[in-house]
Amino acid sequence: MSQSPITKTRATRVIFGLNTVTQVGRLARALGMKRVLLVTDPGITAAGHTARVQRSLKAAKVAAVVYGQTRENPTTRDVDACLQVARRSAIDGFIGLGGGSSMDTAKGCNFLLTNGGRMQDYWGVGKATRPMLPLIAIPTTSGTGSECQSFALIADENTHAKMACGDPKAAARIAILDPILTVSQPPRVTACAGIDALAHALETAVTTKRNKLSLTYSHEAFHLCINNLPRVLTHPQDIAARSGMLLGAALAGMAIENSMLGAAHAAANPLTAHFGIIHGQAVGMMLPHVVRFNALDPETRRLYVGLGLKVDELVERLEAILELAGMPRSLAACGVKKNAIPKLAEEAAKQWTAGFNPRKVGQQDFVKMYEAAF
Repeated sequence: MSQSPITKTRATRVIFGLNTVTQVGRLARALGMKRVLLVTDPGITAAGHTARVQRSLKAAKVAAVVYGQTRENPTTRDVDACLQVARRSAIDGFIGLGGGSSMDTAKGCNFLLTNGGRMQDYWGVGKATRPMLPLIAIPTTSGTGSECQSFALIADENTHAKMACGDPKAAARIAILDPILTVSQPPRVTACAGIDALAHALETAVTTKRNKLSLTYSHEAFHLCINNLPRVLTHPQDIAARSGMLLGAALAGMAIENSMLGAAHAAANPLTAHFGIIHGQAVGMMLPHVVRFNALDPETRRLYVGLGLKVDELVERLEAILELAGMPRSLAACGVKKNAIPKLAEEAAKQWTAGFNPRKVGQQDFVKMYEAAF
């Protein structure tokens, strides 16, 4: 596929292409960074990506302190641990290297380092009153699109509530999209991240907050993801398909920034909190049921058809991708107990994203969707 080396979003400069990660040192220097906190995880370090970034930074005379203990689905405890390193390191910028968890941890740390308080203080939108340090985001998965949005998704360590903490100041100044970095993903990560990106594209295309700009991003992201994800799952070394997925995930992130998510994400979060089901898997399992529910509304059905597929065809494509990815096809297969459904539905109905679903969705609707997925 053709690659545009540089594009822009409103807040984030996007650099896309093979081996663009080698530019990170020069770009950090151009932002005025002299000492950065490189936030990543052990798997990324083992794959050699942390060392590649460090070499580029060193060549540009940018010092790097590494926080390499990011965990999947970061909590307030993870942000606090990162903050301890940041406070004693006298940094002037962040680099988030990895999946959404690394980028969210870096953003969360940035909130607290520059504005003080606790993560709970920033739950919502626009609650940072002071400037934040510049961030460069380098995704190694094609999933969350965190590199192109201003939200940090952090779970409360005690309540397990997923807190979406958003502020324009938290958005990355630069996102480096290098498809080479995504080849090292384990197959399970590739599948879960890719399904998450596809869900972002699909949900942002129909939410009540959609607009002309978000729909442009949603439609392009949807076609990139639904056409490239099957190829990535069956031919993981296909760089063209990897490129399409990485760009699709980033565009879906831009769509989230300008639209919002819906009932599939609302239904997924309690499954992750209570049963440890990986986020992308949880979203994927619920997505066909949410599409069927939403499509009973004529306007939403029209929006789905506007993506180029009839609703039945869309659901079939989604289910085929889940099958290809080797995902469990029922909640029971994931260890969910049927007597947990009422509690799951109660929590899903209270999720922030449920309020943006195109068809009004309540607790009993979630009960029916969970039962259908069971």
